[in-house]
Amino acid sequence: MPLRFTSHPSKLPLTFYAMKVPAGFPSPAEDHAEGKLDLNEHLVRRPAATYFVRADGESMRDIGIFSDDLLIVDRSIEPSSGDVVIAVVNGDLTVKKLIKRQQNWALSAANPSYDDILLSDSGFDIWGVVTHSIRQHCKS
Repeated sequence: MPLRFTSHPSKLPLTFYAMKVPAGFPSPAEDHAEGKLDLNEHLVRRPAATYFVRADGESMRDIGIFSDDLLIVDRSIEPSSGDVVIAVVNGDLTVKKLIKRQQNWALSAANPSYDDILLSDSGFDIWGVVTHSIRQHCKS
């Protein structure tokens, strides 16, 4: 089946509790919902240019991207130094941080066990900028 992109994703408003949940000591719970929240409105700025992909491996772990995380990628963003990008290098996909060092570009891992990939004028392409990552915390 061919990929189909839409500029109008379906709406799915879910209950949103405006209170913040402490990650330290518990606090009294507020017993009311703030309203509805649609994640498309917060995570997908340009629907027609956005796609999702799963991360694989440990090369980006030090910035919080782990294997099986869902990455939200926007093809319409012009990548700049410091952005996390999806790139094709010699036919292989990778997720790395795009870095400019003087006149040279490189793809840099966020794990010291991996070497940088120096980019030449040919043999690579940027397929988009990663805007968000989503991690599953429950296996059910």
